[in-house]
Amino acid sequence: MEENRTSGRLIGAAIEVHKTLGPGLLESTYQRCLAHELRLRGIAFEQEVAVGVNYKGLEIDGAYRADFIVSNSLVVELKSTDRIEPVHKAQLLTYLKWSRLNVGLLINFNVRVLKSGICRIVNSK
Repeated sequence: MEENRTSGRLIGAAIEVHKTLGPGLLESTYQRCLAHELRLRGIAFEQEVAVGVNYKGLEIDGAYRADFIVSNSLVVELKSTDRIEPVHKAQLLTYLKWSRLNVGLLINFNVRVLKSGICRIVNSK
């Protein structure tokens, strides 16, 4: 499955960013550094992708911005917070629904070991 391969490559890049920077910085710092790391690794991505929603026939362009869409198959939402809350997971599920993608990663950089800050979510539609 392409999403698994893409997830693995993305996680490797995120671990490198976290290993270099450590926890405690602003989300925007991790976002910029992760974008740079993805470029260095030749991983295709779009950043701050505006996604629209349709509410009962009303088209709302740019209803949200996904931090990253990687290889046209994976939505990535970054956080730098004390802990991942259920609302963060719900947010990513909503992003998956409206982007029409199936797999997302929620990555919290404000942890001692990045592995404990990664949550993979699959939209079962």
